[in-house]
Amino acid sequence: MLKSLGVIPARYTSVRFPGKVLAEIDGKPLIFWTYEGAKSSRLLDHLLVATDDERVAERVEHFGIDTMITSMNCKSGTDRVAEVAEKLRFYDLVVNIQGDEPLITGTIIDSLIEQFETNPNITVATIIAPILSIDEFNDPNVVKVVTDSNGFAIYFSRLPIPYETEHYPPKKHIGIYAYRWEELMKLSQLKPTQLEKAERLEQLRAIENGIKIFCHELPEAIDLISVDTKEDLKRVEKIVKNRE
Repeated sequence: MLKSLGVIPARYTSVRFPGKVLAEIDGKPLIFWTYEGAKSSRLLDHLLVATDDERVAERVEHFGIDTMITSMNCKSGTDRVAEVAEKLRFYDLVVNIQGDEPLITGTIIDSLIEQFETNPNITVATIIAPILSIDEFNDPNVVKVVTDSNGFAIYFSRLPIPYETEHYPPKKHIGIYAYRWEELMKLSQLKPTQLEKAERLEQLRAIENGIKIFCHELPEAIDLISVDTKEDLKRVEKIVKNRE
């Protein structure tokens, strides 16, 4: 059994929605809900929040959440997760659970970890799911992905891809990655690439450098909303309250 570490990178200075990880959903910060969903995983051996901001650290520690302060020099979530993993070298897998995914579940995380157990050729993996609405398909905040016949990503884009959806049903990317420890260390040493900058998607750095990303496709649309705007926050709060 692979030993797995879950890391939730959380920065305060989001460009589109500053302070969003501390924005409240039903009286608790967004990052709390992400942590609560992730901690129900059966396969994560440890879970923590990684941040460079004392405001975030103080708030999450209030809820008893394990926290690690990371460098101000981290330019991406991957860099932040890699910094944590470098200090905790005794894990085989590192799972990067983006802090703005408050509806993530342990079941989803476990389904990703299981891909590494069954396929030793996978070094980096992520989650994708069907897109079922034209609004999602056209929304630049919903990242689209196309894969090869073996399930490895060919490209990610904020634009609607593919062009002819009747031949290839559109898929969306879910904000969670898992890496074998060694591959994460390798990825963290790579410089930002031109496509990464053009799309504002850091996973393209891996693809441009020949690192294959396996896309584990969930069989049906899932009730996940990445919080990029205040409108997203309201939608999530409605779902949380309905669940309760």
